[in-house]
Amino acid sequence: MTRWQDERDEAQSRAYIQRFEQLAADGADLHGEARMVDALLAPVSRVLDAGCGTGRVGLELARRGHAVTAVDLDPVLVAAAREHAELTVHLADLAELDLPGEQFDAVVVAGNVMIFVEPGTERTVVGRLAAHLAPGGVLVTGFATDYRYTADHLDADLEAVGLVKEHRFATWDLRPWRADATWAVTVARKRG
Repeated sequence: MTRWQDERDEAQSRAYIQRFEQLAADGADLHGEARMVDALLAPVSRVLDAGCGTGRVGLELARRGHAVTAVDLDPVLVAAAREHAELTVHLADLAELDLPGEQFDAVVVAGNVMIFVEPGTERTVVGRLAAHLAPGGVLVTGFATDYRYTADHLDADLEAVGLVKEHRFATWDLRPWRADATWAVTVARKRG
């Protein structure tokens, strides 16, 4: 069972949706992740939004002209993401992800997804995501640094599945990485 499933129930998933709706209504900038990923991509790229939640990041990438497939394992969040016709949405566990014939120019894993997967499956998840990347494609992850799964663990998992870390930032707005950063945003590439 993933940490998300273990710690959240349906009511909490609905509260998550309402929280982001309120942030949007209050005028909060909710598109930093999408801006960063968009800057890495050629126009009209294929993007996998892994652990998509409500589809917030994927929807913004679709609005910027990319073809977006979104995946999450929370049925409440998947239902919310499916309200956006611009997205192709699947209900799936990232540790078992298999989208036959699907290859993407980018996989974005925003919003602490990596720290909410089932403990011990992180390398499997990174491997499943890497398997869906086209040669030369990028995997972009972002998560808080105060959990058991760390940026160093991610680096080891990236190397183990054949991805090359290119960049690490302390925020989605590209502030330089520092050892005491509270957030790790990493860009890794599949060899072409």
